[in-house]
Amino acid sequence: MAEETTRVHHYHAEATVLTGDLYHPLKQEIKPQTNVKLAEHGGYLSEHAEPYRLEGIISFEKAYTQVAGNRDRTKPNHGWSTLVTSVIEGLNVLEVVTADRVVGQLATVHPLEGYVPYVHFLGTRIEGLRIAGHPVKVHFPQHPYCLGPKPDNDGAYTRHPGLLERVKSHFESIRSSKDVPDDLVKRYGQPAPRTENGKEILEYSLVGRVEAPEFCRGFGHVLHIPDFGKVHLGLLRIEHSDFNKQGVPKVTLLELTMLKFEMGCLGGGTTSAGSTIVNGSTDP
Repeated sequence: MAEETTRVHHYHAEATVLTGDLYHPLKQEIKPQTNVKLAEHGGYLSEHAEPYRLEGIISFEKAYTQVAGNRDRTKPNHGWSTLVTSVIEGLNVLEVVTADRVVGQLATVHPLEGYVPYVHFLGTRIEGLRIAGHPVKVHFPQHPYCLGPKPDNDGAYTRHPGLLERVKSHFESIRSSKDVPDDLVKRYGQPAPRTENGKEILEYSLVGRVEAPEFCRGFGHVLHIPDFGKVHLGLLRIEHSDFNKQGVPKVTLLELTMLKFEMGCLGGGTTSAGSTIVNGSTDP
C-alpha cells in the first residue's frame, strides 16, 4: 500500500504556444494562444488550436497544449507529478524562420518529504528548423535529465555545483566566439544565480549549440540572422523562493521557452513560442 501523507500539494502549471508584442511592420499584441492552466487540485486539461495567421508575419498550421497533475498512489513513496506540454506544427515567421514541429515538455515530481522537485524534459525537441529554407541542426543534450541528479538534502538547483559548471562552460563558449555581438556578451556573462526580492534565479538553455547556414551565425543556443534579428532556443529559467531556516527553497518555478524571437529589421518586436511553466508547492 502506498504511504499516506498529511501534506497537501498545490499544483500550478501553465502552457502557451505563442505570445508576443510587435511594433513593425504593424503594431500588434499577440495575446497568449492556446493557453491552459492547471487547477490547484490537479487533474487534466488540454486545448487544440486551428490554423493561426497574423497577416504575413507569423503563422502556424496547428498546435495544442496540455497540463496534468496527479499522485500515483499505486507506487510507494511516489510524490506529486506535473506534466506540461506545448506543441506547434508548421511554424512560419516572416518566411525566414520555419519549423515543422516544436515540442516543449516539462515534467516534475514533488517529493512526499521535502520540497525540491525531480525534473526532466523528456520529449522536448525542435524538428525541421530552417532559416530561409536552409536546415538548422539543433543539439539538445542526449540525456533528458539535463539538470543533473536532484540536489542532495533538498538543495537548490541554483546552487548545484555540477549544473553551475555546465552553465559556466556554455556561457564561456558564447562569449569566446568570433564576432559575438556585444549584447550577447553582456547577457551571457557570469552564470552565478542572481537574487531578486528574495528569489534566487538562474537562466540558461537546454540547447548546447546550433549548426546554422553560412549567412547566419550560431552562438551557443542563439541564432543571429542578418536583416532579421536573433532567435534564442530552449531558454530555461529556474527560480527558487521561500527559503526555510535550513536554506531549502519551498517553492521552485521552472519556465521553458522553446523559441524566443528578437526581431529588428524585416519585423520588429519580440515573440515567444512553445512556453511551459511549473510552479507547484507543498504544505506544510
